Amino acid sequence: MDISPTKSNLLNVKASLELAKKGYELLDQKRNVLIREMMTLIDKAKEMEQNINFIFKEAYEALQVANMTEGINTVENIAMSMAEAKDFTILLRSVMGVEVPTVKYDKKALEPSYSFFSTNNAFDIAVRKFQEVKYLVYEFAAIENTVYRLATEIKKTQKRANALHNIRIPEFTQTVKTIRSILDEQEREEYFRLKMVKRKKAGR
Repeated sequence: MDISPTKSNLLNVKASLELAKKGYELLDQKRNVLIREMMTLIDKAKEMEQNINFIFKEAYEALQVANMTEGINTVENIAMSMAEAKDFTILLRSVMGVEVPTVKYDKKALEPSYSFFSTNNAFDIAVRKFQEVKYLVYEFAAIENTVYRLATEIKKTQKRANALHNIRIPEFTQTVKTIRSILDEQEREEYFRLKMVKRKKAGR
């Protein structure tokens, strides 16, 4: 750093060094909290994904039976008459300053929009399974989005922490060392100069 070697600048650089060290500690703590949160969510997402795949498999098997017994056109017409899913609200919460989504919904009992007399048991099972998996998908989507946001923030935090640890802190440390060395040398020179002046005066 191109800084004049003065006591005032030495104090300023030392203050900047301490601030950089505290900043690094805070960033390191933030990164660790975010990593723990993300790993917990990843484990939860893996378990949820297995559950979703299992229920989807049951739903599609029942749908295939319904297609074969009721006819694809009939099943498609009934499916098109069903209302689009809008029974959820997306909210935001903060994790160490990172806004992540949560999904709020009321798990309601299934209310078919079609007549039971026009379908068979296989179709009803498929509808029930897809209804069940819908709520899991809500939660899974929120978790997936949260993991992505946390991973992005972890990357940014790591970059800032590395910049402090590998660049700024060593720079400040070296500058403090250099200024202190120069000031010590100046003090020694001043001491010897004063000593020489005293000797000359004493000699007179």
